[in-house]
Amino acid sequence: MEKLVSTEWLAARLDAEDLVILDATMHLPDSPRNARREFDAGHIPGARFLDLASFIDTGSDVPKAVPSADQFAQRMRELGVAPGSRIVLYDDSDIASSARAWFILSRYGEKKVAILDGGIAKWRMEGRGLSDHVVGHAPRDRAAHEPVRMVRSKDEIAANVDSEDWQVVDARDVARFEGRAGSGSEGHIPGARNLHFKRLLREDGTYRSPDAIRTEFQDAGVDLDRPIVTSCNSGMTASVLLFGLALIDKLDADLYDGSWLEWGADPETPKESGAAR
Repeated sequence: MEKLVSTEWLAARLDAEDLVILDATMHLPDSPRNARREFDAGHIPGARFLDLASFIDTGSDVPKAVPSADQFAQRMRELGVAPGSRIVLYDDSDIASSARAWFILSRYGEKKVAILDGGIAKWRMEGRGLSDHVVGHAPRDRAAHEPVRMVRSKDEIAANVDSEDWQVVDARDVARFEGRAGSGSEGHIPGARNLHFKRLLREDGTYRSPDAIRTEFQDAGVDLDRPIVTSCNSGMTASVLLFGLALIDKLDADLYDGSWLEWGADPETPKESGAAR
C-alpha cells in the first residue's frame, strides 16, 4: 500500500476485511472544536476514533510525548487493530494531525500505514457519504514491540548544537521561528532551518508532489543526503515534515519530540532569533 492514498482508492475498499480506518483528528488546545464530537456527528463509514489527543505518554517528562510501546499496544488492542492490518489515517485538522499518528504507528513497526490525501474535508467536498454509526469491534491480541523509529531527546539536541551531526528542521511558522514580537516564541534552536509545514500542502489540504516537496526542503537549506531531525512546537507538525520526507523516500529522519515546548521552557537551553543562518 502506498503511503498516501486517494479518496477514490479508499471509497473502493471500504468493505475490505483487512482494512482499518482511523480518525486521527486533533485540534489545537485553544480551538473551540472537539474532535470526538465531530467524529460522533459524522465520519467516514467504518472508521474508528484514534483519540490522538490522549495518545501520549503521560508518565514522561517530555510534554505530549509519543506513547510508550505498552501504551501503543494497548490502544491498538482497544481499537481492534490486528497486526498486519492495512491502516488508513485521516483527519479534519488545520495541523494535519494524521501525520503524527502515521509517525507513531511507523515508530512501532506498522508497515501498511497510509494517510488519506486531503482527509475527510476532501471526502466531504466530493459528496461521499458519512456515518454517525460507531461500528463495534472486538479487542485484538497484540504484544508490545520496541520502537523502530527514533525520537531524539533534549540532551541529544543540545549536544547537536555544537556537533551539527543532524540538521534540525523546524516546522513552525516564520514568526515563531524568528522570535518576532507577539509570536510567543523566543526564536529557535541554534542552527535550525525553517520549513513551515503548510508549504508541503496544497490549499485543499492534499500533499504536494514529491518533486515539489523535495524542492521545498532544498530551498530551506536542507541537505537531503545528511541526517535530519524535525521539530516544531509540540512534535505534531514536525511529523508532517517527516511524512513529506517519507514521500521522497527519505525514511531515516528522526523527531525531536519535546520540540519547542520543552526547549523553550528550559532557561538553560540556547535560543537563537532571526532568520536561519
